[in-house]
Amino acid sequence: MCLVLLGWRAHPEYRLIVAANRDEFFTRPTESLRWWEEMPGLLAGRDMGAAGPVPGTWLGLDRDAHRFAAVTNVRGPNEKRADARSRGALLLDFLRGEQDSEKFVRSVAAAADDYNGFNLAVSDLESLWWHGNRGEQGPRELSAGFHGLSNGALATSLWPDGELYTGTDTPVWPKVREGLLGLHRAVQSNPADVSGYLAVLADRQRAADAELPDTGVGRFHERTASSRFVNHPLHGTRCSTVLLVREDGRFEMTERTFGRFARRKGTVSFHGRLDLPA
Repeated sequence: MCLVLLGWRAHPEYRLIVAANRDEFFTRPTESLRWWEEMPGLLAGRDMGAAGPVPGTWLGLDRDAHRFAAVTNVRGPNEKRADARSRGALLLDFLRGEQDSEKFVRSVAAAADDYNGFNLAVSDLESLWWHGNRGEQGPRELSAGFHGLSNGALATSLWPDGELYTGTDTPVWPKVREGLLGLHRAVQSNPADVSGYLAVLADRQRAADAELPDTGVGRFHERTASSRFVNHPLHGTRCSTVLLVREDGRFEMTERTFGRFARRKGTVSFHGRLDLPA
């Protein structure tokens, strides 16, 4: 998952709004969003290419435990370890576990070296927490408002006055900055409109060279990955996901999948109700 935009208690009728793109190699085996038969109540896509015996996911919702989780990798091509535990399995630990959001991210922070670089967002729908294992910041509770994650080692928050906050001096990636502004406009315009969030995720505008990060993959790849929707024949946006959780517990989760050259493959939607904490 390479872009996760979050609206947490950002609208009086919605507890959580998520708009996310998963960017991955098109050769990596994947199952699209579905209910998992062996884990009743779990709604997620499945990463069939994850290392280890436990299947992983990049974003999921547990209906029965009212839990949400998403993860992105932190781009670092020279530090990838083949023996690291799957980041997708990390999500399942939370979604199927019993720890609240804060306790879980703090326990993960204590074992940061078990994984390659990640940004993790988890919520028991009472609080929302972020942790990344490649920056100098520790776990951070994300306050009511808008927040974004990508493949840099930080979380970005959009304050009500329009200012961006990361807690570091690292520049905000353009796709996160513009994505947060787009999410904010979509919520203000019509928070129930799934197509509006999908439009935010579909933007293919690349960043100017002067704003590109340097993550060790070369200028060409930095350019191609700088847009919210990545269109590359080998590695690109595989799916766009929108999750809307209302304050009354009703939820809607939609996934649109793509093949090479941004070819649309299909769209699925699921509805249900969660027993939300007050």
